[in-house]
Amino acid sequence: MTREQYILATQHNNLPRAENAQLYPVGIYGWRKRCLYFFVLLLLVTMIVNLAMTIWILKVMNFTVDGMGNLRVTKKGIRLEGISEFLLPLYVKEIHSRKDSPLVLQSDRNVTVNARNHMGQLTGQLTVGTEGAVFGHSVETPHIRAEPSQDLRLESPTRSLIMEAPRGVQVSAAAGDFKATCRKELHLQSTEGEIFLNADTIRLGNLPTGSFSPSSPSSSSHSRQTVYELCVCPNGKLYLSPAGVGSTCQSSSNVCLWS
Repeated sequence: MTREQYILATQHNNLPRAENAQLYPVGIYGWRKRCLYFFVLLLLVTMIVNLAMTIWILKVMNFTVDGMGNLRVTKKGIRLEGISEFLLPLYVKEIHSRKDSPLVLQSDRNVTVNARNHMGQLTGQLTVGTEGAVFGHSVETPHIRAEPSQDLRLESPTRSLIMEAPRGVQVSAAAGDFKATCRKELHLQSTEGEIFLNADTIRLGNLPTGSFSPSSPSSSSHSRQTVYELCVCPNGKLYLSPAGVGSTCQSSSNVCLWS
């Protein structure tokens, strides 16, 4: 051992030692430690609850890589299966159901379907309410029918009702009556064919009775007249004239003059 090392070792051993040395603890103790453990436990519980809620939402909403619930996102668009409820307007290009399956649109009020052009202008509208379907413009369809045991009514309250087709329009009532009424005029027009009425009984009600010449043989029995002749004015109006031995139709009848 060298002299310098001996001197340092001797000095180190001769240093005075503190008899009452104070020790200072390092760390968190007491109520601070309990609060820290409590917050750590609370954070752990919150994380577990959030994870459980996330898993539950994913399970209930049926989230998959293709969509959620009854909604599937495909290359051709969106596919919706089952019953769904829309709280806001739905804008789509095309709606159709699966093959051999009906498409049902249901609402506690009216169901309105609008068609607009590229400028946003309304070109067609369909409104389904308690009285049936209301169309704002023309409708093109191959078949219109009512529910079983229900009446089918086509009416236009303030405008004209026109039914036309390139190959004809067929109206049939297999188990009931067919009735066509209007306030002003009812036109049956055939441009290249004929109007054919085929029935066991054809009745024309409320036809006016035209005047006849007083010298007609049937004038004396006019009060008990029961047989009438059906006459046609030059403008096509029909009227009745008391039947006689010959024709009693007159082109100068009051019905034809005032029609």
